Amino acid sequence: MHHLVLAAVVIITIIYVVLPLIFRYSAAFQRQLVFLPYTIGLRWPIKVNYSQPKIHGLQGTRNFYLPTAPKVHVGVWHVLPRDLVDTFSENTETSLANGNPIVLYLHGNSGSRATGHRVELYKLLQFHNYHVIAFDYRGFADSSQVLMSENGATIDAIRVYEYIRLFSGKSTVIVWGHSLGSAVAIKMVASLCAVKQSPDRLILESPFNNIRDVFRNHPLTLIYRPLSVVDRFFTERLETNNVAFDSDVHIAGVECPTLILHARDDRIVPIFLTRKLYEAGLKSRPTNAAALQFIEFPPDLHCGHECIYSAPQLPSIIQQLVDLDGF
Repeated sequence: MHHLVLAAVVIITIIYVVLPLIFRYSAAFQRQLVFLPYTIGLRWPIKVNYSQPKIHGLQGTRNFYLPTAPKVHVGVWHVLPRDLVDTFSENTETSLANGNPIVLYLHGNSGSRATGHRVELYKLLQFHNYHVIAFDYRGFADSSQVLMSENGATIDAIRVYEYIRLFSGKSTVIVWGHSLGSAVAIKMVASLCAVKQSPDRLILESPFNNIRDVFRNHPLTLIYRPLSVVDRFFTERLETNNVAFDSDVHIAGVECPTLILHARDDRIVPIFLTRKLYEAGLKSRPTNAAALQFIEFPPDLHCGHECIYSAPQLPSIIQQLVDLDGF
């Protein structure tokens, strides 16, 4: 019995004292918990050969590496539209100007560009004749293992976007951010709009208003809420450590047509955080900004946080955005 009591005390001390203190005072630990790059081993597939996308069921897909900063490169997949798969070669850049829409996909935290639900979205978009450019931020997968931060992820995204624009010609370019990737997308697009280099469209899947509110409402912080220590130990230093992801602030600078997608049964990012982001966008964007639209998916579709790709109406929703039908 004595050993059980001692073990319980140790566990409680670690959970309620050690972990909060480490999170508050270790910037590196805080960034790791925001980005979760090392959880790749906990998600399928466990072992990934990024140089062979075909192993993951992706036909007509090129793997390559792109420099985004001094001594930093990111791993990238270019998934060709279905109609171009038979013409696949290692020189796929010129095909970006063929008129098929191009989706630059920014994934959320944990896993990699090869994580299952992400690959399923690529396949869906490929089937409907979109190019897909998907990459891993610095610190993830086979990208450079360097310090991660909000600014670093945003720089990586901007550099990949600039690469696309070198070859895209008049093709429509859509930035698509999921979860944490939506925050990267918003900050990136706001920066691009400020210098008149905006993408043509923006899709925000399962986004949130800011990372502080995500922590306050995340299932993993539930045990700390009765003690009123979530802000003191988990959110006070997010901005200082360059992981605040204040999307409700940055969305004021987004001027291109924007579509928000969220499932009502999302247990990771509660839908009311997405509604806060939407309301912030409506209030803060310039009067001449393009339309901002919000579509909710009902619980009976079982989309959750990661499976909006499975919603039967998604392809037509995306096509309406491309055509600006109803925007």
